[in-house]
Amino acid sequence: MPIKWYQNWFNSPYYHILYHQRNDEEAEFFIDNLCALLKPVKNTRILDIACGRGRHSVYLNKKGYDVTGIDLSYSNIKFAKQFENETLHFFEHDMRHLLNIRYFDIALNLFTSFGYFETERDHVNALKTFRKSLKPDGVMVLDYFNVQKILKNLTRQEVKHIDGIDFNISKKIVNEKIVKTISFETRGKDYHFKEEVKAFSLSDFERLFELSGFKIEATYGDYSLGDFNEIKSDRLIFICKKADA
Repeated sequence: MPIKWYQNWFNSPYYHILYHQRNDEEAEFFIDNLCALLKPVKNTRILDIACGRGRHSVYLNKKGYDVTGIDLSYSNIKFAKQFENETLHFFEHDMRHLLNIRYFDIALNLFTSFGYFETERDHVNALKTFRKSLKPDGVMVLDYFNVQKILKNLTRQEVKHIDGIDFNISKKIVNEKIVKTISFETRGKDYHFKEEVKAFSLSDFERLFELSGFKIEATYGDYSLGDFNEIKSDRLIFICKKADA
């Protein structure tokens, strides 16, 4: 099978150079607000799906929770494993495949770590796997960008100068995906990567959740957990439970 864009790009050191500005303070602020909302008790089992290098997982573990982080990127998991302890573990793992059944109290999929697959069936299968991993009364949190605001403010071309590299970035809409192309030259070599993320709207997620056996408990529009506004909100955050629970 051909290598997918996310297998190439997320394993590249240049991914982390381009996105180095991602804010740990913002991530911790969001986690604090989620914990205040969900009120997990000590040793609550949390699954961090598409955990990256583990910034959310590590912080949750410091707060006293038993955390498992999974990510498809070998290099991300290799980096995250330095933080492991008795109640913090990381695995290289595809979110479409089941890790544990009815094991976790909370499943998190944060920072638009969804929408990468080619077919609706793959996205539904991933959500079904999230559902199977949860205890009967478990909670899923899915944090996505607000596609309406993204489309309205789409920057077609830009150049970012980081660590002596000029990242040439273009964005366009292709087949209901937001496609970002990243091109640059460094050390005498040209590089070309891309990101393809489905332009899922609120109604798209309502359909996907129904097909996968989830019911939406609440929606929020930012990391302060303010109300979702389709025009103004930066994020689209779902709190879901099993539909048959």
